[in-house]
Amino acid sequence: MAKESSFDIVSEVDLQEVDNAYQQTVKEIAQRYDLKGTGARVEFSKADRTITISAPSDFVVKQVLDILNTKFLRRKVDISSVSWGDPVAASGGTVRVTGSVVSGIDQDLAKRISKDIRDGKFKAKVTIEGDKLRVASASKDVLQEVIAAVRQKDYGQPLQFTNYR
Repeated sequence: MAKESSFDIVSEVDLQEVDNAYQQTVKEIAQRYDLKGTGARVEFSKADRTITISAPSDFVVKQVLDILNTKFLRRKVDISSVSWGDPVAASGGTVRVTGSVVSGIDQDLAKRISKDIRDGKFKAKVTIEGDKLRVASASKDVLQEVIAAVRQKDYGQPLQFTNYR
């Protein structure tokens, strides 16, 4: 029998790059003339994997969010790796938006990806292992086709393909 090849589908974000983008955003907020003295703040908690933006208005929140997204792109962090909540009125007449850094694939998304691979009629076996998926097949060509098919769809968060053996 032929040896089976496999790879993992994971969703990971380099927290150090997120922290670097956060630090650059804080620095730019302090230096930009239109944001200086507005009271706009950005906070990042590595332990909770959350980013909080506080500003006096929705407009300023959007400006800070735009700066943060630009820093993410420059540091090669996928923008979809942060899921943002709705703006909430906070004390002192400020607006607060909280975003959480996505890590791992939740069960619903894993089932959807698995179903999409099965519906593609690939000769591959998909197993869900915690917060990742393992795709195995006897043919490496089939695995390449699966990777191409998964890359074409948008699942709302960045996916990486690791442990290709």
